[in-house]
Amino acid sequence: MDRSWQVVIMYILTHLSIIFFLYPRNIIASINDGHWMLIAIGLIIHFIIIGVYTKGLSYCPNKDIISIYFAMGKGVAILFLLPIMIYFITLSIITVRSYSEIVLITFLSKTPLWAIMTILFFVSAYLATKGIEVIFRTGTLIACLFFPLIFLIFCSSFQNTDWHYAFPIMNKQFLFFTKSSFYVSFFAIGGGFLFLGFIQPYLTFKRKKIFLAAIILIPAYILAVYIPLLTFGQNTASTLLYPLIMALDTVELNWLMFDRVTSFFLLSLVTFTMLFISLMLCNTVRIVNTYFPSIKPLYIVISVTIFNFIIGLLIPDWSTIEKFFVWNSFLRFFVMFAVPISVYFFGKRLGGKGNIGKI
Repeated sequence: MDRSWQVVIMYILTHLSIIFFLYPRNIIASINDGHWMLIAIGLIIHFIIIGVYTKGLSYCPNKDIISIYFAMGKGVAILFLLPIMIYFITLSIITVRSYSEIVLITFLSKTPLWAIMTILFFVSAYLATKGIEVIFRTGTLIACLFFPLIFLIFCSSFQNTDWHYAFPIMNKQFLFFTKSSFYVSFFAIGGGFLFLGFIQPYLTFKRKKIFLAAIILIPAYILAVYIPLLTFGQNTASTLLYPLIMALDTVELNWLMFDRVTSFFLLSLVTFTMLFISLMLCNTVRIVNTYFPSIKPLYIVISVTIFNFIIGLLIPDWSTIEKFFVWNSFLRFFVMFAVPISVYFFGKRLGGKGNIGKI
């Protein structure tokens, strides 16, 4: 059954959960002016990888990437699926740990860190046990609840902006290629597209709808960077750990039910993040269950969640989290480029044969 619109909504939700978080700080820390250049580079790469990835999947309709890789041999499957699984696990750990930190700093300062992480992991694990279709239906409901208010918040975020901060608009030195923050910023580019290869044959989608979702996300990338820049300027924004959240904290909306806009905004992001984590847990379960079919999916979810929780607690401070983001960049770029290219060539080869091998 074609569920393109549900896939579009989930694609937008998963990307928003990471775009509005560390992406602004990474871009602002990478360059002093002409920030749109870095955004444009990321968006071009984003469109290329989803174009290659979805084209490869289209060669083998109703088959997921697990089936595609296993059709090429068990060695190929291990070569690609093992890094993907490790990437999902590490991404879950650093994402939950990072969001727990910001929730703790922003409005739950007296709550233990382990309690916040427990809630995030528990809700995500619960959704993962319910399966892909439940996650997507939940995502649709959440989108209906949160999208209108997020739209209004961003429309109101320009009340304290100064457009002079947008200049100069060009940067001719290209020193950002030497900054680690530039490469960490691809966390928001290549972090959320992989689930497209796991949802078939449960949910099918049209390629053009995915490109529509990517187009809808373009303003999010731009606003996430330029709202704090236009509010504080480069010199001040570059010193902030969460520049977008700090910029939205200056917005006053008397009609909103929350005292601070950031409270609602963070609540939205945390909700999106739990959906994102549950999706990665589902994909991890699919991979593990392929190799160990005798293990019940529920036990895999519980085991992976407990492991992620323990590792998350062992991360001592924010500087260690930033190191994890840098170390994870190597795996991220492998997933961003090797997986779409391999799916394209393997899918084209298998599609030409007119059949897919069995696991």
